[in-house]
Amino acid sequence: MNNTIRWGILGCGNVTEVKSGPAYQQTPGFVVQAVMRRDAGKAADYASRHQVPVWYSDADTLINDPDIDAVYIATPPDSHLFYALKVAAAGKICCVEKPMALDAEECAQMNAAFAAAGVPLFVAYYRRSLPRFLQVKQWLDAGLIGTVRHVQWNFSRSPNPLDLSGAANWRTDPAQAGGGYFVDLASHGLDLLMYLLGDMQQVQGQALNQQGLYQAEDAVTAQWLFAPDARGHVATGSGFWHFGTDGRRDAVEIIGSLGHIRFSVFQEDPLQLTVNGVTESVFIEHPAHIQHYHVANIAAHLRGELQHPSTGDSALRATAVMEQILQKKSGRNEPA
Repeated sequence: MNNTIRWGILGCGNVTEVKSGPAYQQTPGFVVQAVMRRDAGKAADYASRHQVPVWYSDADTLINDPDIDAVYIATPPDSHLFYALKVAAAGKICCVEKPMALDAEECAQMNAAFAAAGVPLFVAYYRRSLPRFLQVKQWLDAGLIGTVRHVQWNFSRSPNPLDLSGAANWRTDPAQAGGGYFVDLASHGLDLLMYLLGDMQQVQGQALNQQGLYQAEDAVTAQWLFAPDARGHVATGSGFWHFGTDGRRDAVEIIGSLGHIRFSVFQEDPLQLTVNGVTESVFIEHPAHIQHYHVANIAAHLRGELQHPSTGDSALRATAVMEQILQKKSGRNEPA
């Protein structure tokens, strides 16, 4: 990558306002050349506010624009496969929002298309690039807590006003999102745990809709085994996610033979490392634009400096694990 990479953004909604769009604009070697939204007025407004030269209301026009080298797909999951196949056919670099697609079969189709086109496919599991979680990985890789025995993640929160209103919400519509808040949010943490500790196997789960506020599941439990480490040790894992409790909880504990690590997936609480009864707390602040390091790593990958930690291959595994937890019966599951 010796020249500037000109990006086009498909679906310039809320996630692109602060989390991702500015990161693409501020990364050396990248520019945001065009944005697209089906509502022409909103597309024009976004382009004006973010100083983007070109806007479109048609996705094909952006994808096939000769002045666009790469496309960031920031639409709901039900359209990821549709747009990604068009980007691959155009032979352009792509990054797609998470979750990667509606199911593992769609993920596999996307990976095959980009492999055939000879261009990279990245997925916005940006926690793999955040310094906060790289610190946790450093502790684990250094063996500070010994052999990992078990991982527990508990996440819950109260229903929000949109849930209680009964209004349309794509995040809780399985046809658009592939599931509910579990798929939308827990995907981040499950993907992160596999980055930290390796792939999950023998995954089991249960899912219910306890509140009846929307069609998707709102209560999920799971257990799994991690793949054996280099010495053949196997760690166990379990999780609980609920979206109708009395308050917010977000706690991960990685328990080892010599100590444990505690952190939050979504909150900026201090990381805690406990060894021999002594606890060290470390606070690492998120960047102003949370996808900053993820996007910077895309640039470094394209320059040949590193292998990006979040690709279509790793993201497919996260989707496959979620399918097993939710016990999907479609017959479209890929093995984790």
